[in-house]
Amino acid sequence: MLKIFFLFNLAVYSLFFLFSSCSVKRDLIYLQDVESIKDSISVAHEVRFKPGDLISVLVSSDNAELSLAFNFPANLIQSAGGGQTGYTVGRPQFSGYLVSQDGYLDLPVVGRVFVLNKSREELVNELQIIYKDYLDNPKVLLFILNYKITILGDVVQPGTYQVPNERISLLEAIGLAGDLRITGNRKNVLIMREENGINVAYRVDLTSPIFLTSPLYYLQQNDVVYVEPGVVSRTQATLWKSSGPVLISITSFLISTILIFTR
Repeated sequence: MLKIFFLFNLAVYSLFFLFSSCSVKRDLIYLQDVESIKDSISVAHEVRFKPGDLISVLVSSDNAELSLAFNFPANLIQSAGGGQTGYTVGRPQFSGYLVSQDGYLDLPVVGRVFVLNKSREELVNELQIIYKDYLDNPKVLLFILNYKITILGDVVQPGTYQVPNERISLLEAIGLAGDLRITGNRKNVLIMREENGINVAYRVDLTSPIFLTSPLYYLQQNDVVYVEPGVVSRTQATLWKSSGPVLISITSFLISTILIFTR
């Protein structure tokens, strides 16, 4: 009878760990069943200018000397750490103008230009038309100097990261932060984004391939990503709740073994 009890406990113990390990695996693996998305994935990514963006506007034309008047004032350009007025990033050729809260850039000679929610292509075309009144064959080059994302919560290296090429996916951002910790909740990642002056919150399941085709695949400037801790790491009570059955099963198994071998 004791042998039957022992074998029964051994079977229960094995099945428990089998299903537990499958459950943990489902919680940890990114993009499960990604093969189910058979068609090629195409996700649009287009930067739109927002208040607080620091934009470098470089103007050139057939007359290089005349073009100087339309670029960032030379007396405000200096290396990082300088105390002069103006926005710099440590490289003289990339000094920028701040987009105001009402969506304007204040540019040399031409004055205030409305840029809110415009794409790079739209703004370049508009500025080139404006500069044609002053320059021959004007060319405009734009950069967002303070394009950044912030990732917080249960990741290895939380922080704010500059994005030099103005293009970063959620998975790339997680890679910059050293990946989620083993306790991080991969199924309910929060993305906070400003849209038309309003803070909007989105939720993403990293274990599902569906988000590969969503507008959340690529992050936007100033997005904040928050990874909440998994259930196991929240409280000791929750830890006991999740591991208690394991301890009970192990204890039962050990008692059965002792009874059998001490007969």
